[in-house]
Amino acid sequence: MARLIPRALLAVLVAALWIGAALAAANFPPLSGRVVDAANILSPITAADLERKLADLEQKSGIQLVVATVPSLDGEEIEPYANALFRFWKLGEAKKNNGALLLIAPKERRVRIEVGYGLEGTLTDAISSLIIANAIAPRFKAGDFNGGVTRGVDDIITTLTTDSAEWKPKPKDTRTEQDATLFDAIAPFLIVLFILFVLVRVRGRSGGNVVFIPMGGGGFGGGGGFGGGGFGGGGFGGGGGFSGGGGSSGGGGASGGW
Repeated sequence: MARLIPRALLAVLVAALWIGAALAAANFPPLSGRVVDAANILSPITAADLERKLADLEQKSGIQLVVATVPSLDGEEIEPYANALFRFWKLGEAKKNNGALLLIAPKERRVRIEVGYGLEGTLTDAISSLIIANAIAPRFKAGDFNGGVTRGVDDIITTLTTDSAEWKPKPKDTRTEQDATLFDAIAPFLIVLFILFVLVRVRGRSGGNVVFIPMGGGGFGGGGGFGGGGFGGGGFGGGGGFSGGGGSSGGGGASGGW
């Protein structure tokens, strides 16, 4: 049981970061495909090429890698924003947590690779940082968004597919299967209690209504969205039926700027 405490605290901290991003940010873009270019920085040819690569990766390995660009982070740091978006989209399979997200915010000149729990042993924080520093950031700095995203995706795919043994999630600790099952059972209750506590405090301070933003499900309603061109209509899986598989991330990955 003692080994579960740090994990439970981590879950609560991640929930706190998620709440901060959810309360401060506007609507997330709908998960309309494997490439969600809401900032309109990619050419149609590049977007189509990336879609093919990412679809091939998912078909052959089950790994769900998504590229997303947003016009603005709306004052949030990219780390909690990316984690909240990852969880909202539920990237990767629920039992394997084998999702990954490449997020670009051109206004803030920030980029992040967010990694699902099940891929943290392969696409490590250090490797993610190197991919950003060597493959993505220099091209972004030169104004080549198409080249930077393409090279970054290629390096991520290469990292994930180099060793077939690395398709399986690598354990990060020595918890027994019974411990893991117990933690999985109590963690959601801890997170829900923490969310309710924060929302009550926010309501008490503001004196107004607080809109509860769910962690999963369909897209946000309303016609808001981020500024600029907006994110268009439709919820998850619109058009091609694409959607997340129920996966999650604990904040693994790396961030950078240019």
